[in-house]
Amino acid sequence: MKKTTGLNRDKTRHWRPATQAIRGGTWRSEHGETSEALFLTSGYTYDSAEEVAARFAGEEIGMTYSRLQNPTVAMLEERIALMEGAEACRAQATGMAAMTTALLCQLSAGDHIVAGRAAFGSCRWLVDHLCPRFGIETTVVDGRDNDAWEAAIRPNTKVFFFETPANPTMDIVDMRHVCGLAKAHGITSVVDNAFATSVLQRPMDYGADVVAYSATKLMDGQGRVLAGAVCGSEAFINDVLLPFQRNTGPNLAPFNAWVVLKGLETLDLRAQRQSDNALKVGAFVEGRVPRILHPGLASHPQHNLAKSQMSACGPIFSFILDGGREQAMALLNALELVDISNNIGDSRTLCCHPASTTHYGVSAEAREEMGVAEGMLRINIGLEDPEDIIADLDQALTKVGL
Repeated sequence: MKKTTGLNRDKTRHWRPATQAIRGGTWRSEHGETSEALFLTSGYTYDSAEEVAARFAGEEIGMTYSRLQNPTVAMLEERIALMEGAEACRAQATGMAAMTTALLCQLSAGDHIVAGRAAFGSCRWLVDHLCPRFGIETTVVDGRDNDAWEAAIRPNTKVFFFETPANPTMDIVDMRHVCGLAKAHGITSVVDNAFATSVLQRPMDYGADVVAYSATKLMDGQGRVLAGAVCGSEAFINDVLLPFQRNTGPNLAPFNAWVVLKGLETLDLRAQRQSDNALKVGAFVEGRVPRILHPGLASHPQHNLAKSQMSACGPIFSFILDGGREQAMALLNALELVDISNNIGDSRTLCCHPASTTHYGVSAEAREEMGVAEGMLRINIGLEDPEDIIADLDQALTKVGL
């Protein structure tokens, strides 16, 4: 591959996803390095005053400041955009920086947002607390109910915001319908795709306008760094999002970008294997617990919709114990192989109690509305042998009387 081939969309858009994940966005310096170079620099120098003036004016291509551009970060942005099928991408410091930027860059006082009620706790905080603080009206709906989205539309509705599969209830949103509805009403649809990534589903293929990520999750996939990303059209990224990002500064560090670039090289392999493992483990857990929420299992009420939108249903699922918080925590404490941790997308199997961790900051009333029960546990299935994961869950379930 030539030094700039990875930046040539005329060529890279024809590559298959696995190739894009390894070579997309790659730019090689004069040294011809095989691995992407790590540019740890805050600023840049110029050969003349006229050159820097032209760059700041947008008349000449080139770096100006690492809050605006960095070669390593730029490679990651191009790779994610290519994999997503998006025109452009901007990396963010964290997943929540991505969600906040994707919303606030386009909303003003007096606007209205409709959001799926089942979401990561901090995303619900944005909708329930931060947006109203700035005069942005909000409505939460059952994302599974297509009619609820239409009923919530107001003359000032500017954004639909949802996550599918949703954290931690695994609700599935009919993207084709909801994003189509948004387009018909001139509303921008913003989809949090962190549970799946582009290797398992591409929301833009179903009409989404903007796709936001916690790249901390499956994209890195090994519990190393925090990162986020927002994908969209060139007009949205450059004209709407970039001015907000330039002046508020939720930028990704070059080292973190480099780590995520390395993670993307194995994303397809990891996501598919972890999805397969999750199906095996889920089938075992289903026979032992009162209720399981796994879109890949036929028992999930939206199984067919999930299969129609996703190539595989991912490594994460939840299950609910009748004994409430006490029994859920007893099971966590009985685990020997599986880690108690609130992260997801990791190569290790992790399990947590959402009501006391990821959704602790959500009111009890909102948790009940979302379906985050006191007896709910969320598990991220890793790359270990699934039989070892099953054995650990088996002994832990036995210890809590299941």
